[in-house]
Amino acid sequence: MRDKRMSTDWRELSLEERIHHLEVEGYVVLPDLLTPEHVDRLKVQTHSLPTRAVDYSIHQQVCPHVQFIGGAITELIAHPPTIDFLKTLFGSGIVMMDSSYARSEPGHPGISLHCDGQPWGSEIFGYEHSCPRLVRVLYYLDNLTPEVSPFRVVPRSHLSFHADANPYLRYEEHPEQVLVTCDAGSAVLIHQNVFHGNAPNTGSYARELIAIAYRPSWAGPAGDVTSWDDAELERVSPPVRELMGDRNQRVWFPEGGNKPQGMKCEAPGINPSRWNRSN
Repeated sequence: MRDKRMSTDWRELSLEERIHHLEVEGYVVLPDLLTPEHVDRLKVQTHSLPTRAVDYSIHQQVCPHVQFIGGAITELIAHPPTIDFLKTLFGSGIVMMDSSYARSEPGHPGISLHCDGQPWGSEIFGYEHSCPRLVRVLYYLDNLTPEVSPFRVVPRSHLSFHADANPYLRYEEHPEQVLVTCDAGSAVLIHQNVFHGNAPNTGSYARELIAIAYRPSWAGPAGDVTSWDDAELERVSPPVRELMGDRNQRVWFPEGGNKPQGMKCEAPGINPSRWNRSN
């Protein structure tokens, strides 16, 4: 299959254009979030992580739940440029749901196209990704090239009502998937229901990433998930702790009501013009 490669100059996009791309296309690249020195600090830690192979390839190594590893990996949760973007995107508090590490080595066959959001839970994710809104931030610690496991995505697939868009489905390929490359230190942000994966690693080096999932504070999971350990929370810095709130919190009104008191007459966050506002 011949894949289309994205040629977008991500550095030229405004804040509004980045939000538009994420909301409409289902993903966006935030380039140059990490300096080479920052990447090096992260790699010092990742090289000592106790990884395990996934069930389909020894060349895909993972280490889940790295949020309490400490050092640069834990501090990445509160990386200011990313959090500033998410604050604007969410318009409310932010809750970090999980953090994990993955390494795609030469010989990695690629990750099938899938969604990270599963509204009724799953064996893989439990209820962690049942949130009605969730964004996963993929920090790349190595250059993504066409040969070294580039990100692949089916743009706008999260907008479909069709049965083919059932978030529990997986696909080996798709004729309209696109490949996304970027430099080390960049991040790809994805909507939880966009179909995405990565391509095989036919290159000469391993590609590392740290993935962190965030959601708006209102968008809690469909079922209870394990709360953070209080003793572990005491060990992290205040900026990180602020983002590691109650993973089960949600803002909802089960009593409903057609005419609740105090209804507003404006809501900028859902303005059709929100992508055109000035900085």
